[in-house]
Parts: sequence; structure tokens; C-alpha cells
Amino acid sequence: MKNHQTLEHLEKILADSYMLMLKTQNYHWNVVGPKFKSLHETFQNQYEELFTAIDELAERIRSLGSKVDGTIDHFKKYCDIKNGNKDFTADEMTKDLISDHENIVKKLHQAIKTSQAEGDESSADIFIQRAKAHEKNIWMLVSSL
Repeated sequence: MKNHQTLEHLEKILADSYMLMLKTQNYHWNVVGPKFKSLHETFQNQYEELFTAIDELAERIRSLGSKVDGTIDHFKKYCDIKNGNKDFTADEMTKDLISDHENIVKKLHQAIKTSQAEGDESSADIFIQRAKAHEKNIWMLVSSL
């Protein structure tokens, strides 16, 4: 298949995005302290945005002719996102999410190069838009520390 490496990137970013969504939602439920309201809302906005992005990534995989394995076991196999800790402080949760977003941005920049090398500008555009979203999330989270 012409877009073999791009599909691999899509699979990995889909898995990371799904697991980051779950972690962010978990932190949304469990954050406490003086920053509760602002972080509770920020985490909700971020996991909702990730939910939408996950669908776009999965649909891109389908449009390239592959089926999507949307199981937790499959995502865990491809994912670098570690489980969150419900007992973290608000700042620890925030720093944990920043680190995850930064790691995904690194993967996305590599995916952009790969998809462009394979002549897949549509996937490159999705990767660019995802990088922008994660970079914005990093900014929002860093600003809350």
C-alpha cells in the first residue's frame, strides 16, 4: 500500500489520542483544589475536542482503505500514553497532560514529514491541524500552572 507508513502514524496517533482523552476525562472527574473550576472546565473542553479528533483520525484510516481496530487492547498496544493517577494534585495532573501533549506533538511532526513524503497531503493536513490543537492545549495547561 502506498501510504503504509502514514497509516502506521494514524494508528499510533489514534491510540494516543483515545487514551489521552480517557486520561483527561479521568482528571476532569478527579481534580480538586483551588484551581478546580478552571481545570475542570479546561479538562472537559480538551477531552471533548479529542473525542471529535478521534473520529476524524479513524475516518481517515478508513478512507485509506484500512479497517479501524477500536478496542482498548489494540490502543494499548500502539499507545505511549500511560494511565493517569486519580490521586495526583491538580498541578501534577496538569504537568502529566502537558507531557502527553508534547509527546503527541513530536509524533505528529514526524507523521507530517512521512505523509508528505508519501504524497498524502490530506493526512498531512490532519496531522498539522492536530499538532495545532495539541500545541494550544499545551499553552492552556502551562498557563494554568
